[in-house]
Amino acid sequence: MSAAITVVGLGSGNPDRLTVGILKTMQQASKVYVRTMSHPVIEALGGLGIQAESFDHVYEAHDSFPEVYESIASALMNLAKAAEDDRGIVYAVPGHPMVAEATVRLLRERCPEQQVSLSVLGGESFLDEAFVRLGFDPIEGFQLLDAAELRSDVIQPQLHTLIGQVYDMFTASEVKLALMELYPDDYPVVVGHALGVEGEEEIRHVPLYELDRIDGYGNLSLVYVPRSDDPSLRQRTFSRLHEIVGILRSPEGCPWDREQTHESIRKNLIEETYEVLETIDEDDPEHMQEELGDLLLQIMLHSQMEEELGTFTVYDVIQGLNDKLIFRHPHVFGESSANDAESALRNWEQMKAEEKRRKGQRPDQASALDGIPRDLPALMKAYKLQKKASKVGFDWDSIEGVFEKIEEELRELRQAVADGQSADDAALELGDLLFAVSNAARFIGADPEEALSRTNRKFYRRFRYIEEQLAAQGKALSDSTLDEMETLWQEAKTRAESTDGR
Repeated sequence: MSAAITVVGLGSGNPDRLTVGILKTMQQASKVYVRTMSHPVIEALGGLGIQAESFDHVYEAHDSFPEVYESIASALMNLAKAAEDDRGIVYAVPGHPMVAEATVRLLRERCPEQQVSLSVLGGESFLDEAFVRLGFDPIEGFQLLDAAELRSDVIQPQLHTLIGQVYDMFTASEVKLALMELYPDDYPVVVGHALGVEGEEEIRHVPLYELDRIDGYGNLSLVYVPRSDDPSLRQRTFSRLHEIVGILRSPEGCPWDREQTHESIRKNLIEETYEVLETIDEDDPEHMQEELGDLLLQIMLHSQMEEELGTFTVYDVIQGLNDKLIFRHPHVFGESSANDAESALRNWEQMKAEEKRRKGQRPDQASALDGIPRDLPALMKAYKLQKKASKVGFDWDSIEGVFEKIEEELRELRQAVADGQSADDAALELGDLLFAVSNAARFIGADPEEALSRTNRKFYRRFRYIEEQLAAQGKALSDSTLDEMETLWQEAKTRAESTDGR
């Protein structure tokens, strides 16, 4: 005797919609089980002589729905194996067995492994009633989403959207928050309770912000968001940005954008990066948001140019980045561990080296200084070169050696100037001095680029103070002596130290 399970759908809630075949299957079964008694059809089944046992008790025994569904699926397979005749057991679920029914999905996955025969008979889905009662044609574009797993990035406003399994007000609140990522607070949505069930159906039209302020949510509740072609609803989506950049570069787009090449906007990428850095220095989140957008535009334009050539798209860029982040963080996405930032960085470097090996790059043929961008700002590049050299042991034992090197390079620069050497020769000595100073930054744990940036900002503030004080006196810089400016400089310095609490 082989174990067998037949899954049937109880429909959306109206017993008149049950098929003759499903009724016969339940009447002839050796045993009928239902996932839950909380369904309008259950009472009618009793009147037809169909007695069923439910798994409602399983919900009380577990803390999460996945655990409940796992338990029900396991129990059904055991019951099927223990059945006393070849008719097997019938498992009845609300709606259609293949629509938003996790237990059926688990059975389809596991029954073949355990030699349990599985048959699935359809039934009227809540979707059938939704199409009729809410009055939309799914061929216009339609998506069905699960309230428990709803994320704003999967919502497409240009499609009719049905959100099922809105069991309670808490779930409705989570749905509201996800929808508000794309839709305005007062966007009209529809809540449907027990669609198609006589005496229980309720359809309510509410603004989005009221979604979790109405009663009646339960097993037969859903939320419907009508489709819209309003472009503004897609303004927060990445796909809309990709679309806009494509339009700008198209023959019908902007003449200036069409003419640009990688080379022509190369400098824009650098400029926008520094504008972002400025907002970080100024601790200005609102301005940072705008400048990050400008920087993202440069990435989109370069990607769009390659998409037009057929080499790659911005989605390839995103996939490559996602793959890299997952691969280089085995302590997050894999089985490695990292208890602090230092060990996490070691994992990153190890996986980075592994990437190179997989690409056929031989570590024994690589330079210890490889991997530093050619066009980095000179001070930043000096710092990175020194760090890489230090990792292989090419370094001073202590900062005292660095100080001696700075003094040596300063003497050589003084000598070059005293000897009247050419500007080029003197510049070489100056470069040696700056390179040595960069080493000092590394030893004290400071970024020389950031250190110099802070000094630049400090100089700017103090010099502006000089200009402002002279203007208050009715004087310009050209009308002032160096002694006057020096006095104001010291005053600005004193005021800054007092403000900083030093």
